[in-house]
Amino acid sequence: QVQLVESGGGLVQPGGTLRLSCAASTERFAINAMGWYRQAAGKERELVAGITSGGTTKYGDSVKGRIDISRDNSKNTVYLQMTKLKPEDTAVYYCGASYYYTPDEYEFWGQGTQVTVSS
Repeated sequence: QVQLVESGGGLVQPGGTLRLSCAASTERFAINAMGWYRQAAGKERELVAGITSGGTTKYGDSVKGRIDISRDNSKNTVYLQMTKLKPEDTAVYYCGASYYYTPDEYEFWGQGTQVTVSS
């Protein structure tokens, strides 16, 4: 099994920045793809960004140009740097991880961390 621990959510003002982290622990197989989805109240879950262990990335259309995903393979940790945040970025952000190489498809999920963008 894979355990995911998310951190970094909170309240931020519009135009601000926030960094989310997600650390994965695995007992058997190596983690390859990791990334983030988000779900706002009353909306479907949508891709924020994903990255493979080889560095292939995929970004959701609504965040391109404002968000950067990176990872430290030695720590099985993925980071989401969010800039120029907007109120519509308010959502619960879920970290995902996979044994496979598709950057935005995951079998394992974290509990979620709330991000609220408000003045």
